[in-house]
Amino acid sequence: MSQTPKTSPHLTPLAASLPATVPFVGPEAQERANGQPFKARLGANESVFGPSPKAIKAMKAAAGDVWKYGDPESHDLRHALAAKHDVPTENIVVGAGIDGLLDSIVRLTVTTGDHVVTSAGAYPTFNYHVTGYGGTIHTVPYTADHEDPDRLIAKAREVGAKLIYLSNPDNPMGTCHSAQTIQLMIQNLPEGCLLVLDEAYVELAPEGTAPAFNIFDARVIRTRTFSKAYGMAGARVGYAVGHVDFITAFNRVRNHFGMSRISQAGALAALADDAYIDDIRSQIEASRQALYQIAEDNGLRAIPSATNFVAMDCGQDGDFARAVLADLTAQGIFVRMPFVAPQDRCIRISCGTAADMALVAEALPKALKSAQKV
Repeated sequence: MSQTPKTSPHLTPLAASLPATVPFVGPEAQERANGQPFKARLGANESVFGPSPKAIKAMKAAAGDVWKYGDPESHDLRHALAAKHDVPTENIVVGAGIDGLLDSIVRLTVTTGDHVVTSAGAYPTFNYHVTGYGGTIHTVPYTADHEDPDRLIAKAREVGAKLIYLSNPDNPMGTCHSAQTIQLMIQNLPEGCLLVLDEAYVELAPEGTAPAFNIFDARVIRTRTFSKAYGMAGARVGYAVGHVDFITAFNRVRNHFGMSRISQAGALAALADDAYIDDIRSQIEASRQALYQIAEDNGLRAIPSATNFVAMDCGQDGDFARAVLADLTAQGIFVRMPFVAPQDRCIRISCGTAADMALVAEALPKALKSAQKV
């Protein structure tokens, strides 16, 4: 018997007004729709190189204790992070990836009638949280494929924004600003405005991308993750660093048992394996260079990347890039693309193994040829 869709009487007016959607369609859903697995999974900016063997060993050892809840304070991991970044433990909170932390940040700061500023086409999950708590999103365009701090600040002043969101390095373009530029942005923030600085890719960026931590500056909250360089996207471990008053406020809203023992153990071991991260940086750089060459071989312009993915300018409009992406998907290559013009002229390909790069090199010319016929 079919059910007629209708709004549940239990929903709040705000929840009832929201679209039933998700920010991303996962590769698993696409594989189910296509009836076959992808040959290369290069769309979600995961690290196909995986986590440190020491992290895998630690997670396996912790599996026997999975009957226990994880430490709700993530005590050991927070202390290790504090030592690594030379900040007090009370200035760090651990959560279920940056996505989980963004939810808490927005929940703490935004309600109906509040205004928030971000870049048009920047990470959509942040917008998803803002809308979910009743906030109003205002966007500014990218400038030369970079998020534009000056435009973001100007818009925040114009609308009286509570938050500005900026990712550095940026997703989806892979570009970055210097530490000096970010520090100047912090200094120029309007009164009462908080900068949410997403540094998911910072371990893969050049030296001088991230400013030094200033735990006394209440104008900025910085988020980082174990999903990218550390290769633990499925473990869902992220952390935020900020002023003690704001970090303490997370305890009012966060999921205290959101971190499993296995995830905490893996992140702790991964954090200690500096040699492995150095090797991962080398492998990602080799893959970036391979993607640059593939772009050049196909007459495309690769945008220099400070991340574990490369955006390739397909040289036409968004419809052409979508046709290229659709053909790559049909060939079994999972990639994504920016979704707002003019950045949607690009496709975005995550770094991968030599075998992955060979599949991309084979598939891309066919996809470009097919798109020309559309």
